[in-house]
Amino acid sequence: MVKSRFSYVTYIRTSPERLWQALIEPEFTRQYWAETWQESEWHPGASWRLMIPDGRVGDSGEILQFEPPQRLVLTWRVDFMPEMRAEGFTTLTYELQQLGDSVKLTLLHESDHLDSKVIGAVSEGWPHLLASLKSLLETGKPLEETTRWPEGL
Repeated sequence: MVKSRFSYVTYIRTSPERLWQALIEPEFTRQYWAETWQESEWHPGASWRLMIPDGRVGDSGEILQFEPPQRLVLTWRVDFMPEMRAEGFTTLTYELQQLGDSVKLTLLHESDHLDSKVIGAVSEGWPHLLASLKSLLETGKPLEETTRWPEGL
């Protein structure tokens, strides 16, 4: 049963295929997501990891649904912060829908923990990252403040 949830919708002037690439391919994510990249074979049942620039595993999980370029669902556990790792896995869903010359991106991040620390943290991080992604795709430049991994993390 879902007890904590973060939902976010944005519209990006791009194609679903290009947005899909930006969400999963390392050459994109390194630009707007603090120099991180994802490792996966990108099919249902495959493992998934978000790698921190120093080589540590930041987050991990499993691909539940992979339907390019419309829907991606995966489990997500924060591995690099013990207090969040203790909550176990959350679920992240991306949905992409073409609307004219833009794509509606809906993000849903859910936990079965009441007052989830993970959902609290991602509700601060996702809007900034997605704004940077939008900027990258529409102007060729991400937001400067999301381009480097924070010191001390």
